[in-house]
Amino acid sequence: MRILGIDPGTIFTGYGIIDLKNNEPVKVAAGIIKLSPVKEMAPRLKKIYDELNYMIKLYKPDEFALETAFYGKNVQSALKIGYARGVSLLAAINNNIPLKEYSPREVKKSVVGNGAASKEQVQFMIKKLLGLRKMKMTYDESDALAVAVCHAFKMNLGTRRSRNWKEFIDANPDRVLL
Repeated sequence: MRILGIDPGTIFTGYGIIDLKNNEPVKVAAGIIKLSPVKEMAPRLKKIYDELNYMIKLYKPDEFALETAFYGKNVQSALKIGYARGVSLLAAINNNIPLKEYSPREVKKSVVGNGAASKEQVQFMIKKLLGLRKMKMTYDESDALAVAVCHAFKMNLGTRRSRNWKEFIDANPDRVLL
């Protein structure tokens, strides 16, 4: 099973692709689609669509997972993220890939265990879960990988989730630094 996770944005759109091998998530690829903030919105959206379409053809994901828009204080930012989400959804639908959307809180809770986790905490846990301790990555990349991992967990395809930290530590002593 291959999952493409997307962290949409109109300046940086993060993508993360994982495979599930022996019920463990394994990173296949991750990166960002960097967009010019000085260009008009339409060409940026076209670039997001074209790049995602290319990645779908190249990596052939079985599932597509997307982070929903986060509404903060700036309505304009939320609208722009909605545009990026729209073209991302269109790329999945036009390629007949099943898709699921997850809120930022849901992704954080799934990966970190805390729906209010910081980007640093999400990145730390993604590096741990995928064995990428020394790899440099942007928050957009780690957020996109987190969306993909969240989807795997929600589908019960990834690592079996522990009920509490003690159970996790007992079951995964190699993943915990004491």
